Amino acid sequence: MQNQNYKEAISEDIFSIIAKASEILEVKSYVIGGFVRDFILQRGTAKDIDVVTIGNGIALAKKVASLLPNKPKVQVFKTYGTAMLRYKDIELEFVGARKESYAEDSRNPEVTEGTLEDDQNRRDFTINALAISLNNDDYGTLLDPFNGIKDLANKIIKTPLNPDITYSDDPLRMMRAIRFATQLNFEIEEHSLKAIAKNAPRLAIITKERIIVELNKIIDAKKPSIGFLLLEKTNLLEMILPELIALKGVEEVEGQKHKDNFYHTLEVLDNISRTTEDTWLRWAALLHDIGKAPTKRFHKKIGWTFHAHEFVGSKMVYKLFKRLKLPLNTKMKFVQKLVMLSSRPIVLATDVTDAAVRRLVFDAGDDIDALMTLCEADITTKNPKKFERYHKNFEDVREKIKEVEERDHVRNFQPPISGEEIMKTFNLKPCREIGQLKEAIKEAILEGEIPNNHQASYDFMIRKGEELELKVKR
Repeated sequence: MQNQNYKEAISEDIFSIIAKASEILEVKSYVIGGFVRDFILQRGTAKDIDVVTIGNGIALAKKVASLLPNKPKVQVFKTYGTAMLRYKDIELEFVGARKESYAEDSRNPEVTEGTLEDDQNRRDFTINALAISLNNDDYGTLLDPFNGIKDLANKIIKTPLNPDITYSDDPLRMMRAIRFATQLNFEIEEHSLKAIAKNAPRLAIITKERIIVELNKIIDAKKPSIGFLLLEKTNLLEMILPELIALKGVEEVEGQKHKDNFYHTLEVLDNISRTTEDTWLRWAALLHDIGKAPTKRFHKKIGWTFHAHEFVGSKMVYKLFKRLKLPLNTKMKFVQKLVMLSSRPIVLATDVTDAAVRRLVFDAGDDIDALMTLCEADITTKNPKKFERYHKNFEDVREKIKEVEERDHVRNFQPPISGEEIMKTFNLKPCREIGQLKEAIKEAILEGEIPNNHQASYDFMIRKGEELELKVKR
C-alpha cells in the first residue's frame, strides 16, 4: 500500500479540471475521505467525491462548473459553506478547510476557516482523513498525518484525536464507527470502543432519521450481525431497538430452558443476507421474533411457550417504525405481514395439505416468495441432519405452492362472484347475507370444496342461499 501510485487514483479528467480551477483561483485543493480510502482498499469506483480547498469551497465549485463542457448546476449550501455538482455519474462536494467547535447539546459545530491539517483533525476516523493533493507542485501526493494507511492495512477503526471528544462532539460518529466496522469487517480500536460505550447516552441528541441512515447501512452489510453485536456491546442498541435487547438471555425453570432469541435473530439476519439484498426483507428477519419477549410464559406441563408472538410482534412493528421515523407505508406493511406469517410455513412443513397451502398463498399474496426466504433463513439448528431435513421440507412446501398456484390461482384472490351479482341473483339490497355468501364461497375455494371458477361458485352460492332461505330472482 505504501508504494501505491496515487496519481492513478486521480487520473480521471475531473481531477485535472479541479486542479486547473484551483490554479486560476490561486488556492490549494485536495481530494479527501471515502474516495481515497476506497481507492486504497480497491473497493471499486466511488460515485461520491469530497474536495477540500484552502479557501472558498463554493467559489471553487462554481469555477469547476464553468470549466466543464456541460456547465452543470451548482447546488450551494451557504449555512455549511459547501457546494455540490454532478459530473457524468459522479457527485462532487466542495468545502473550504475548516476548524470546528461543538456545543454540548448539538452536533452542529461552530465553524471557522482553517488549514488542511485543521480539516483532517476534524475528520471522524484516521482512514477517512487521508487526502491526495490536486496541486501542481505535489500532484498525487498522499497526505496522511494520522497514519491512516497503517490502520487500513491493519483493519482498524480509530479516531484522529481523543475518541472521547470525537464521539461526544458528534455522537453520530459512534454509529458511523460501527457501520464502517461492519461494512469493511474492521475492528474498532479498544479506546475508541470504550469511548462509544461511555458516550452512548449522547446519541439522544441525534435525529432518528440520521440514526436510521446508518442503521440501514449496517442492515445492508454482507454480515449485519457484526454491527448489531457492537451496538449491543456499546449500549447503543438499547437506545435504538430495546425490543431486540428484550430478547437477550436464557431463562431456566425446573431444568427447562429456551434458546437465546437475540442471538438467534442475528443468525437469521445473517442467513437472509446471504440470499437477498432487500432491506425490508432483512428488517423482517430482524423483527420476526420481537413478539417473543412479551409473550414468553412457563407452563409446568409443556415448558416455555410464546403463544401468538407473531400477532403481537406484527403489532409492535408499527410502533417501532413510527418511533424510529421509518416509512409507515407499504414497506412497513410488508414487514408487518412477514412477521405475522413467519411461523405459518414452518407449521406447514410438517403437514403439507392443499388447503393449508391455499390459505398461505391467499394470505401472503405476492409476498409468498419473500416469506419462504425468511422461513428458510430461520433454520439455525447446528444439527446437520435436522438442517437438511428442514430444508427438504421447505423445498416440498415450495413445490406444493407452485402446484396449487397453477391449479387454483389463489394468489391475490378475487372472488368469482361479486357482491353485485349476489344482490341481483337474490334481489337483495345491501345486507349481512351478502357478506356471509361471499365469505362462504371464499372458504369453499380455499378448503378445496369447489374449484376457483365462476360456474362452481355460482352453483355453490345458490345452495348456500337456499340454506339462508334466500329466494332466487326469477
